[in-house]
Amino acid sequence: MHSTPSQGLLDFLQRSPSPFHATQSICQALQEAGYEALDERETWQLKPQGRYYVTRNDSSIIAIQLGKNDPVEHGMRMLGAHTDSPCLKVKPQPELSCHGYWQLGVEVYGGVLLHPWFDRDLSLAGRVTFKQNGQLHSRLIDFKQAIATIPNLAIHLNREANSGWTINAQTELPPILAQLHADESKDLRALLAEQLQREHGLTEVSVLDYELCFYDSQPAAVIGLSHDFIAGARLDNLLSCYAGLHALLNSDDEYTQVLVCTDHEEVGSNSACGADGPFLEQVLRRVLESEEDFVRCLQNSLLISADNAHGIHPNYADKHDGNHGPLLNQGPVIKVNANQRYATNSETSSFFKLLCQQADVPVQSFVTRSDLGCGSTIGPITAGQLGVQTIDIGVPTFAMHSIRELAGSHDLAYLIKVLQGFYNSPQLP
Repeated sequence: MHSTPSQGLLDFLQRSPSPFHATQSICQALQEAGYEALDERETWQLKPQGRYYVTRNDSSIIAIQLGKNDPVEHGMRMLGAHTDSPCLKVKPQPELSCHGYWQLGVEVYGGVLLHPWFDRDLSLAGRVTFKQNGQLHSRLIDFKQAIATIPNLAIHLNREANSGWTINAQTELPPILAQLHADESKDLRALLAEQLQREHGLTEVSVLDYELCFYDSQPAAVIGLSHDFIAGARLDNLLSCYAGLHALLNSDDEYTQVLVCTDHEEVGSNSACGADGPFLEQVLRRVLESEEDFVRCLQNSLLISADNAHGIHPNYADKHDGNHGPLLNQGPVIKVNANQRYATNSETSSFFKLLCQQADVPVQSFVTRSDLGCGSTIGPITAGQLGVQTIDIGVPTFAMHSIRELAGSHDLAYLIKVLQGFYNSPQLP
């Protein structure tokens, strides 16, 4: 991993324009650290103190380092995050031609803040499934360069643009990719076949389907007069994935450690590879020898659900509870909700505060205003699935779910430090 966490995160974000690419990036880092890939379709032969990882749907991953101490007696230290982010996904039959412009129809994925998507230099990435020599294969693709944009309508033609303009997702979001000449037509599957040849050297392929998302091609950056901020796409929640990975790879091997990064959190996690599916439970049951061991281990374990929190915005301070407005670069945030939108309780919160004290890391708390709704995370979902004690935390962020979010550069280092302390902690609550 990089010696500078901020630069490491920037590189990770650049390599991870989709959940598939994020999972691939994590796999590569684990492989370089000596972790062995497991196939869910095969019989597992796990070795004491072994290091393993397993993926599902190419978009979710679980990494496990078996510790020297028995996980049944001493529990597992588990860190959970998610690989997906709100975006615009390409529809199955997306081709549109209007007034000589070639566009692609898109579907909104998750709770997207739509206005910032206009006038951006967009690229396209994801997974493509194709037939070659009578066999089905899948590969990841990333165009990398800007190939599309969603131009705003000029203020002269939309006088309400600055007065609460409502965006129609069906008619106003299709990106423009090209201008067509007379009698010219373009086909997305043909374009994808060309990209497969460019990226992977594949020829004579027939593209059957795909899962593609548009993304902002502007790279993430450390910004501000004193380099206080990290600006970039998908900080929610690839920042947490990166922090957990960095902490795992730099921890010791005394205790069993788990990193789980799952897809589909932004749409409820209810999928075969999501936190509300069976992925984590099925993997842990194969690690532990019996039902008795499984239950005892989980009751001795702790899950930290790491997902970004809402920092108090200086222009919108009234959107926060006055006593619970987290500041950027003042440390990770413990997220609390009386209605179990977060899984934090007094014991898990106190334990995390103790970890922060031991690591000399500042810590904050967040409770949403009582007259506003509260989002949720994988924390309550995983706690409900497994019965494991859980805490929800995250670094404070501005512009969550925008195409370009903002977090504190110092908070990333704080989070990595306390998560590493968690992985190495001899005691759990």
